[in-house]
Amino acid sequence: MSKKIKEEEIIKRLKAILSSKRYQHSLGVRDTAVKLAQLYGVDLGKASLAGLVHDWAKDLTDELLLKKAEQFGILVDNICLVCPNLLHGPVGAELISRELGIQDQEIREAVAQHTMGSEKMSTLAKIIFVADYIEPNRNYPGIDRLREIAFKKLDLAVLMAAEQTIKYLLEKKEIIHPQTVLTRNAFLILSDENECRR
Repeated sequence: MSKKIKEEEIIKRLKAILSSKRYQHSLGVRDTAVKLAQLYGVDLGKASLAGLVHDWAKDLTDELLLKKAEQFGILVDNICLVCPNLLHGPVGAELISRELGIQDQEIREAVAQHTMGSEKMSTLAKIIFVADYIEPNRNYPGIDRLREIAFKKLDLAVLMAAEQTIKYLLEKKEIIHPQTVLTRNAFLILSDENECRR
């Protein structure tokens, strides 16, 4: 088990393992996560670190993601077998523990859940989930509205982000992992947008 290393070293290693675009994205998620953490009363250091390392395993090959998942005892369902990239969150959470010495459970959960979300997410996990969608390098239809909501109603931003993913995957005729739908439904139940409660 490696000792915890400093942010400067993490940034240096990130630059080495990620594409230039993904590296810039990670810096953007870090900075956005810190802004959201200030607003929602989350530890700024945790938000910064989780945002920085959330895509630690993003550029691993599908083959390596599957191999690491098996090695770490991570459940690989039929959808992840077809779309191994969905494993980069949970695999990344394990790698940051082993390679960087990050043992904080809240940070690890935020990294693990940042792609598909979860029905039960800590405020930090919600922040990383949303920051991943709205960081400054992102640009897609509806992002301005999502950015606005993120700084007013975090749970609603999680709902909107999950729905954005579902719409995008439907339009592309790509597989939707049930966890994304579970996340969307859980946050819809909590929201004023829920038609069932009217």
